[in-house]
Amino acid sequence: MNRLTARRSSLTASDRFVYVLALPILAILLLYIVFPMFATLFTSLGEGGSAYGDFSDGSSQAALLLSVGISLVSVLTAGVVGGGLAVLLTRFDFPGRGVLKVFALLPMALPPLIGALSFYYLYGPSGIMPRLLQALVGVSPNSVAFDGVAGVLLVHTLTMYPYFYLAVSAGLAGSDASLEEASMNLGANRATMWRTVLLPMLTPALVSGALLTFMVSMASFTAPQFYNVNTLTMRIVASKTSGDYELAAAQSTVLSVVSILFLLLMRWYQNRRLASSASKGTPQALKVVRGVLSRTLAAVGSLVVVLILVAPVAAILLLAFTVDGTWTTQILPPQYTFANFVEIFSDPRSMRPLLVSSQMSGLAMIGSLVVGVLTAWVVARWKGKGAGMLDVMIMLPWALPGTVVGINIVTAFASPTPFNLGQVFVGTLWILPLAYFIRFVPLVFRNAAASLAQIDPSVEEAAQSLGAGPWRTLRTITLPLMARGVIAGALLAFVQGFGEYVASVVVYPARYAPLSVEIYNRQYANELGSAFAYGSLQMVAILVVLIISEALQDPGRLRRARKPKSFIATQPTSLATQPVAAV
Repeated sequence: MNRLTARRSSLTASDRFVYVLALPILAILLLYIVFPMFATLFTSLGEGGSAYGDFSDGSSQAALLLSVGISLVSVLTAGVVGGGLAVLLTRFDFPGRGVLKVFALLPMALPPLIGALSFYYLYGPSGIMPRLLQALVGVSPNSVAFDGVAGVLLVHTLTMYPYFYLAVSAGLAGSDASLEEASMNLGANRATMWRTVLLPMLTPALVSGALLTFMVSMASFTAPQFYNVNTLTMRIVASKTSGDYELAAAQSTVLSVVSILFLLLMRWYQNRRLASSASKGTPQALKVVRGVLSRTLAAVGSLVVVLILVAPVAAILLLAFTVDGTWTTQILPPQYTFANFVEIFSDPRSMRPLLVSSQMSGLAMIGSLVVGVLTAWVVARWKGKGAGMLDVMIMLPWALPGTVVGINIVTAFASPTPFNLGQVFVGTLWILPLAYFIRFVPLVFRNAAASLAQIDPSVEEAAQSLGAGPWRTLRTITLPLMARGVIAGALLAFVQGFGEYVASVVVYPARYAPLSVEIYNRQYANELGSAFAYGSLQMVAILVVLIISEALQDPGRLRRARKPKSFIATQPTSLATQPVAAV
């Protein structure tokens, strides 16, 4: 008792404020993140857990193995493309290198659904490129088209390579050129130097990119949907649609376990990397390869890469002006019109999906802003054990595929219970902002935590020593200092919700289809021009938000870009830490 009394007396007003503030945050995380997961688990155990029998002798096991196989191959292909592009842009000096650095991050501006659609209509069996090759050389479109698993792998490779590109670029930018010079001075050729010096140094970056790619690939839904590949995410939606909630819950639980295991593996490896990556000495500037042959080959390769990266964006913009129902067997759509955009902004029915997505994403952004910022502050200022638990709880949705989040919500809030405060969200419009909040609150939390890590706690202590209370210190000192990072995270959360499809297709109410679901419905109804018109608006919105977010994260970058550039490779790092929605 004396120890407890002494401990309470030793707590400052700031410490007590942290613990009091943690209580409502813990309640929110338990209610909307942890409870839905356990609700899904309990539902899957209904009838003695018979639903899990499908994994031993049914299609779910095959779907799980297919998902894992596709994810492993996606890691390999995305690693080759992303790692190769990073080497190309950091170790070669050639005309247009700066332009290619801009285009290298272009896949991050593609909404998941419309991005998968653009690849399908570019390289699919009835796509532009197979038809063009048929007209030029007479080959059958089916023989050169990307379909089935090959189509999924193409989409995954060209949308997930930024994970490797950003990680490897940052690793090469921080490398010490003196180690490379020492290796070559001792007689090693360039290939040996790469094998013995650079690759071991880049191992943490490669492992980080591999884990991210694997997790996002396991969560992929839109690409398997369009290429009709029976992955586990497809089976989850099919089970839910057919009304077999026990099987859908069992499939979601298994996928959650796999995803969470990889999240924990990534966290463990990142902590191990931080503990063992300290090195002595000051890195020297990298020497960029400038030979004539090397520059020529790099320039040609870069041109090819640029064309590949720009093609999906160009396809989206081209098809946005297509007259619905006119593109049948031609290589390119034969008729174009501005009416698709006019209809969106003049017809209230066509405008509704935009309003639904923007308003629901706005509500989710506000909720993510409040919970994410306060959780980041509590975790940073918590003294003693318990902060790590809050960190893991709020980051759990990042490891969960959108289909799993949707199933969790449907399972937990389908009927009123004391655990969900007697609320029934299924079938109402409020289920959308709840789903977006759960999925994207980690974005705000991570940005807020990164901003908070740069603030010296002594600033808050100084304010409190001058008479300011903990709440006033947080409101007038800490939050303004965190503002740039917090706003950037909030914008990213908004734009991710604005383009969200995977969870939306599971939970949305029939009368209020969000924008991505409306895109799919229009495409399914052969209203291709209208679908891509919506998609182009999504893409532009995401691109604008990414630019604003980067400017907020590093306002000096634009000023530095006007100065003469050194040969020390620099790459944006804020986006490297951001989760990207699965395609």
